[in-house]
Amino acid sequence: MSTPASTPVRPVKQKKSGFLSNMIFNIVIPAVILSRFSGEDTLGPVWGVVVALAFPLLFGLWELLQSGKVNFYSILGIISVLLTGGISLLQLDPAYIAIKEAMIPAIIGIIVLISQYTPFPLVKKLLINPDLLDTDKLYQALAEQANRELFEQRVARAGYIVASAFFVSAVLNYVLAKAIVVSQPGTTAYAEELGRMTWLSYPVIVLPVMVLLMGAIIYMFAQIGKLTNQPLEEFILQ
Repeated sequence: MSTPASTPVRPVKQKKSGFLSNMIFNIVIPAVILSRFSGEDTLGPVWGVVVALAFPLLFGLWELLQSGKVNFYSILGIISVLLTGGISLLQLDPAYIAIKEAMIPAIIGIIVLISQYTPFPLVKKLLINPDLLDTDKLYQALAEQANRELFEQRVARAGYIVASAFFVSAVLNYVLAKAIVVSQPGTTAYAEELGRMTWLSYPVIVLPVMVLLMGAIIYMFAQIGKLTNQPLEEFILQ
């Protein structure tokens, strides 16, 4: 009897946390605790901040353990939470919160911008994702149209759009924190202001930045069709 051919086993990818879980642990729960449970009759202003920040911190650590590798952006997120906790517990001037809020996206924007001038631009990996696109087929089609170099120029242009999104986020973060967080750390008013800032960060900061990021993705997808003279669907992996 012939032995049936064994089916190759594909490595199982680690599941990434979804949008909903990120929203719940990084925005909703901390904002609710800071807004509703930081009064003197509940957790108090100090423990309210500690408990609220524990959720995004532990969630970020859990994500690192789940992925099995160190993710630069997750590390920045954890550092951001620790800085907020340090500023709050040391009762530093609330102006430091605005500086911290602007610093994290500014650092990411600078890194994205610098990578544009290296052989490994970060945006290229994001926009030309081999998990989504058949990159071999794509580059072959570009070569047939003699548009490979022009395509790289378009990727670089998209990279500047993505970098600008993070710089816009830095400015909006600073303005929002400066306008809202004005009370001295260690007070109930300060904790409530942190909660209000967390609630408003999504519509005020995330949505405009997402528009820019989506614009970069749509721009690149349009360029793929234009420079290969083929529909985008030809390169999307099934």
